Amino acid sequence: MNFRHKSVMLDEVLNALDVKPNGIYLDCTLGGAGHARAIGERLNERGLIIGLDQDEDAIAAATENLSGLACGIRIVRGNFSELDAILDDLGVDEIDGATFDLGVSSHQIDTTGRGFSYMHDAPLDMRMDRRRPLTARDVINHYNEDHLIKIFREYGEERFAKRIAAAVCQARKTSTIDTTGELVRLIEKNVPRTQHGGHPAKRIFQAVRIEVNGELEILADAIKKAVDRLKPSGRLAVITFHSLEDRIIKETFRTLAQGCICPKNFPVCVCNHKASIKILGKAKTPTPEEIERNSRAKSAKLRAAEKLRA
Repeated sequence: MNFRHKSVMLDEVLNALDVKPNGIYLDCTLGGAGHARAIGERLNERGLIIGLDQDEDAIAAATENLSGLACGIRIVRGNFSELDAILDDLGVDEIDGATFDLGVSSHQIDTTGRGFSYMHDAPLDMRMDRRRPLTARDVINHYNEDHLIKIFREYGEERFAKRIAAAVCQARKTSTIDTTGELVRLIEKNVPRTQHGGHPAKRIFQAVRIEVNGELEILADAIKKAVDRLKPSGRLAVITFHSLEDRIIKETFRTLAQGCICPKNFPVCVCNHKASIKILGKAKTPTPEEIERNSRAKSAKLRAAEKLRA
């Protein structure tokens, strides 16, 4: 399978993880296994790669891409929100490192029938895991206007959310909106590019995709679960591609790196909260050379942290 996805900030991720040859590493968003393959090449026969992904295409591609490594390999189809249960099933208590490469993959965008791209006409789907019942078609045709406005604003940061939601609700009175092309034409008709400053469908497609896959609501909890599983001095590396994801990661890291969280007017600490990680510097961004090679890396940010000793 030609799983088209260029691993973003590969060298930076490897440096952040400080890979130990006999370590156990968890890739929570396996994709085509570009990051996992590079980690695995640094492991010996005592090392282990555990890869999670909810997309069956990614599982097939990763299985092929990870073949031939000296280390152990465990590939599981599942969502990273389930990482605790998955590690328990595998009999793994602690890991040396974990990585998240968030958002939609190039393969998912470029596979026309998946409905992720506003550049190709396809059924409105957008499910990363096609076992999930909710599709983009369900969102567009069945959410009420207020609900559409909410997700367009919150997940798409779309300033024309109200106008687009109203247009969607008016159009579906006549017939259902079944394809990405129909949705794009509807958006373009009501928000010309000259007013929007970019393709007017981009933020709407992001918002609907996030809603369909529940991407943001599980993120902070998954990061905390991964940190809990790290050994002392274990590393976590997270790549984000838009401000909503990055804000969640930044705030979660800040909370985990903080000691007492009692209100400032408390005379003594009663929360007993202790820092569990050390943040490893500021967020990193791709080099100009990488962006030139891979334009989809342009918005990427890498944040990394190290587990503190108890």
